[in-house]
Amino acid sequence: MSETALDAERNSVLAALRPVVDGIAATFGPVCEVVLHDYRRPERSVVAVAGSVTGRTVGGAMSEIGMRVLARGDEARDELNYVTRTGDGTLLKSSTMVLRDSTGAVFGALCVNLDVTAVDRAQALLGALAGAAGAPADPPATTFGDDIDAVVDAILDAHPLRDRSWAALDRAQRLALFRDLDGRGVFAVRRSVEQVAARLGISRASAYNYLSRARAATGPAASPGPDPDTAGGHA
Repeated sequence: MSETALDAERNSVLAALRPVVDGIAATFGPVCEVVLHDYRRPERSVVAVAGSVTGRTVGGAMSEIGMRVLARGDEARDELNYVTRTGDGTLLKSSTMVLRDSTGAVFGALCVNLDVTAVDRAQALLGALAGAAGAPADPPATTFGDDIDAVVDAILDAHPLRDRSWAALDRAQRLALFRDLDGRGVFAVRRSVEQVAARLGISRASAYNYLSRARAATGPAASPGPDPDTAGGHA
């Protein structure tokens, strides 16, 4: 099937799911948000949204979760009933269901977010009254927003290696940073290499060099080779 025909097929799937988005949100009420994503354009992947839990709008960018799915490509699987929280502390129970065309290629996702903050507080209160309350698990924070640059910044800021300056990282740690960011889908976004380079205080050439070497590395036994910052790049 030609790419044009596949795109027409994908567009038809998205069009068919638009009323489903509204139907699911109407069923669960104001605590529910349903978002339909087209991963062919990650910087503005939201093509339909109903409800307002994370503040998403049509034309907005994918979240960190969407970028992770995008990075997995056609190997991506549905992620169901996971718990996360927004930057303002709203607790969410979410599901991300990938969309595939007739060739099996992943091209989008249908996401459902339920605000369970009140339910969690009620559960904690009942547990305290019953004398069975324990320390609640702290779910990971996820950046939701319409600006893909903010999502990329949040992923970079949350990386454990970011508590040290670029100069303090050795070559293996620098490659690990780029490999991990790549695995999270950061570099699937346009201009993200330049954005990461600016945040790290290195040249674009060095960033591309580290990314290329990180992708080429096959594991700890891979040959280290020369450091990009001393082989033509600029810190």
